[in-house]
Amino acid sequence: MKQWRLAGQGAAALAGGMGLGRFAYTPILPLMHSQAGLSPRLGAALATANYTGYLAGALAAVVVPRLLHSRWALRLSLLILAATLALMPLSPSLWLGLRLVAGIASALVFVIAVSAVLPRLQSHHVGWTFGGVGAGIAVSGMVLVGGSWRTAWWITALLTVACAIPAWHLTGSSAPAAVAGGTRSRHFTALLTSYTLEGIGYIIAGTFLVAAINETASGPVGNSAWIVVGLAAVPSTALWARLGRRWSRSALLLVALLVQAIGIALPVVLPSVAAALVSAALFGATFLGVANLAIALGAELRVPHAVAILTTGYSLGQIVGPLAVGPLLHNGYHQALLVSAGVVALAAIAAHPLRRIA
Repeated sequence: MKQWRLAGQGAAALAGGMGLGRFAYTPILPLMHSQAGLSPRLGAALATANYTGYLAGALAAVVVPRLLHSRWALRLSLLILAATLALMPLSPSLWLGLRLVAGIASALVFVIAVSAVLPRLQSHHVGWTFGGVGAGIAVSGMVLVGGSWRTAWWITALLTVACAIPAWHLTGSSAPAAVAGGTRSRHFTALLTSYTLEGIGYIIAGTFLVAAINETASGPVGNSAWIVVGLAAVPSTALWARLGRRWSRSALLLVALLVQAIGIALPVVLPSVAAALVSAALFGATFLGVANLAIALGAELRVPHAVAILTTGYSLGQIVGPLAVGPLLHNGYHQALLVSAGVVALAAIAAHPLRRIA
């Protein structure tokens, strides 16, 4: 029972901090285009601001490790995040700053919550904790019920507060980390490279997937696809954790990255409703699995502050991603998805040296 309670607290934190606080932007983006006059370039700039904040939050956890064990840092981050979401409808002049601050808060929620559960839970329970991100994403696909971009942001803020309640007493672990040896450090470098590339590739799809699907299908299909992403993500990390009992995490990481690359490219190669939904399912079933497997491998390599370092690389990639595809967006979003798929495939290549570890 203790394991499930801790897993539930972590899942609630990740649902609010990541699934809602970060990813609600994806389904709201098309509404902001049509109702608020948001241009594709400004949309990419808002995404970049959020990812820059995420990098700053991850770096803060590296520089000030005690943040990883602070219950109050988690609480304050969740409340600040909810406030930034509630303020989004007020003025376009605030958007960049609000998404920047939201990124900082999201990163702190993520590293504190993961640091709390990773040393204390069995892998199966950790998987369900990561599933909280998927649950938040699935719910974020439903915030459009009012048909207004302003209402959608306010609903997202309220839901984030609701997630903060069960996460209120979660505290990071104070377990010390051992120092990695030379061979393991080389393996960690390969892991960090792969995870950084995944940050570039996954965030392009995570930001623009709905908008890209809407170019060749009706709006409801795009919104439904985002809900499918969330629903597929909820059990995915538990499934990858279960598979890890039979196969090595390094092999599973390679498979997950390759499947994700295929899923991202699918709606471009086969522009249909069925392909869009399959793409959403594959993306949802892999992106959290990749995160869970990579962070578990980092912990296994016993590199100090591995979660914060990997999150920093991931967030660096997330800044590069939207900037890299920005010049392509005047032609729509399909070229961006192809770039995304290619970079995720490179992440799989970078992860290949890890095949020699468990």
